Amino acid sequence: MKLSAFKKRRTRIDWLKAFGIAFFLVLIVRSCVIEPFTIPSPSMEKTLLTGDFILVNKLAYGPRITMTPLSTPFVEKKWYLDLWQFPYYRLFGKPDIKRNDVMVFNYPMEDEFPVDHRTYFIKRCVGLPGDSIKVKETKVYINTVLQNHSENTQHNYTIKTDGTKIDSLFLDKNNITEGGLISDKGDYSFSLTDINYSKIKGLKNVVSIKKNIEKNELWDETIFPYSTDYPWNIDNFGALYIPKKGDTLKLDTTTIVLYRRLISVYENNKLEYKNNKIIINGKITNHYITKMNYYFVMGDNRHNSMDSRYWGFLPEDHIVGKAWIVFYSYNKTKQKSRWDRGFKKINGAPK
Repeated sequence: MKLSAFKKRRTRIDWLKAFGIAFFLVLIVRSCVIEPFTIPSPSMEKTLLTGDFILVNKLAYGPRITMTPLSTPFVEKKWYLDLWQFPYYRLFGKPDIKRNDVMVFNYPMEDEFPVDHRTYFIKRCVGLPGDSIKVKETKVYINTVLQNHSENTQHNYTIKTDGTKIDSLFLDKNNITEGGLISDKGDYSFSLTDINYSKIKGLKNVVSIKKNIEKNELWDETIFPYSTDYPWNIDNFGALYIPKKGDTLKLDTTTIVLYRRLISVYENNKLEYKNNKIIINGKITNHYITKMNYYFVMGDNRHNSMDSRYWGFLPEDHIVGKAWIVFYSYNKTKQKSRWDRGFKKINGAPK
């Protein structure tokens, strides 16, 4: 009996060891190599669909070492203690991010949580450190050069028909899912790619189709940097310089609104503005030298994306990894799997 009890005890210990080793390996893989991620919103349609399950390649940009060690692995926002924080550091050097990469990052505006416990977002990198970005009537210019966009990029359109409805089978066949009828006169609003724009324009019952564009200098107070000195909106934005590490930023009564959050929150300085004077860490100054690289990101669903146009620069230390492949997809609305999207590589290159 004693021998049998000993064997059972050894068996339990062996199982615990095996479980511990397996958990450690999963922890290493998810922290440094690959992590699964679910697409929760349509901001990247049609590149990524709501319900896509993707793999994020962390090796592509260098694995980010955990910044909050006293926390439960794989859990966002909760179950952590921020009494002890590691400084930002990546294995294998700085991230080699390229323009048009689709990447996952922590949402910068959630100041109440440590950086590595903020909500995961996924967008396309449009502007790199040192770039100047401008959006003019939805078209994106980098350093004054017009950029091609992904073939899956969408914009909102208003469609007028002769009073008859657009065939629902046509919409389903072309995966036109966002929008619908907006009047009893046959008016529609849809988010469309360039290809679907051409297809709808060619329908016999379509009288007109027009892209929804906000007028230039029609200020949207929800758009970064939230100042009348910069009367921007989602369709007409910038020009805005994207800071790189080591830049000397000129500070005055106009530019401080651009860099206030960068200086005080992202780079952890005490910033004060008194009597038209800018004070950083107790010293009056008219410039600031940046400690990190910054990026500008946008969703492919351009009129339905909460991105850098709304909250500004993306700090390097918030970047998690590069979107790699869709390994499974589920359409919750139709309650069925999208088997055709399985193991589909996520392409970062524009058309």
